[in-house]
Amino acid sequence: MKHIENDAAYKGLNVNNGVEQPPVVNPYLQPRRKKEYSVSEYVEHILKGDNAILSQAVTMVESANAQHQQIAQELIENCMPYSGKSLRVGITGVPGAGKSTSIDTLGMHVVEKGHRLAVLAVDPSSERSKGSILGDKTRMEALSVHANAFIRPSPSAGSLGGVARKTRETIILCEAAGFDIVFVETVGVGQSEIAVHSMVDFFLLIQLAGTGDELQGIKRGIMEMADGIAVNKADGNNIDKARLARQQFLNALHLFPPSESGWVPEVLTYSGYYNIGIPEIWDMVERYCAFTQKNGYFEKKRSRQSKYWMNETIHEELKNHFYQNPAIIDLLQKKEQQVINSETTPFIAAKELLEIYFNNTQFSVV
Repeated sequence: MKHIENDAAYKGLNVNNGVEQPPVVNPYLQPRRKKEYSVSEYVEHILKGDNAILSQAVTMVESANAQHQQIAQELIENCMPYSGKSLRVGITGVPGAGKSTSIDTLGMHVVEKGHRLAVLAVDPSSERSKGSILGDKTRMEALSVHANAFIRPSPSAGSLGGVARKTRETIILCEAAGFDIVFVETVGVGQSEIAVHSMVDFFLLIQLAGTGDELQGIKRGIMEMADGIAVNKADGNNIDKARLARQQFLNALHLFPPSESGWVPEVLTYSGYYNIGIPEIWDMVERYCAFTQKNGYFEKKRSRQSKYWMNETIHEELKNHFYQNPAIIDLLQKKEQQVINSETTPFIAAKELLEIYFNNTQFSVV
């Protein structure tokens, strides 16, 4: 670089040229590439309990890439014979009920009893940016560093009710990796509870007292699905309110018809933050499982869940196939505009699109 100060017109001034600027990126730095594993290598590492490889396999399952999906399906098929031996617990509750803190405390109680625990925490995705914070691990401080625990936050990505679409497949991989307890945490935004209820053995509803939400909690639907209700933050000045809420929930449960399992849902109070009443919650889960295994409902429910997810997969694949059809892609925007301009009704537009789809689709039986 030339400096004008070194010109003869400027007496007594002399500016050194300096040194050549080094490159921004280290020239000796070699980019690290993740090793690509075959399906058999993935299965081998998963069966050995390698959490790092398990994480990669879960990423493969969640990927929308067609090649990744093919590998993932082969992987799931190979892991199926080693799955199904865990206890699956769904945990739901309104945002702020203390689900993550409760899972951290309850999870530590479980692993200290000698179990291996996998936590599948579904994080809500933004409708605008489509991104997720995936910060559940930060609220599970003790569990996230325990050798016998595996925490996997996943984005809901707009799937059914906020539950990650691939959660059920992830459960299979975790069970093959030797995790005998699986927690599935829901977003707690409505329909997510239905999806989680269809993939777990025990469904725990976490409630709060003193928030004015007791009547909301008594509403049918979520209460009927719950196998157990736990009123959180029963500590300090909130103990009496928690006990009152417990009694209200018990009274409400008596109004519902008996459950198909024959189990009468219990209502407990606890404090996730202060680790009060946690053993009692886990005792309730174990008693439920022993009760339903004895009367045959446990296996009956799992068989029903498998059938449900087969049908859900069919619906999902048909929907994807419809929107990826070239004839539909070209025409969909036009039909949408006609509906917006009130040139046709949504029902007529949908019927016309479906007719075009069926006329341009060749179905074959394999």
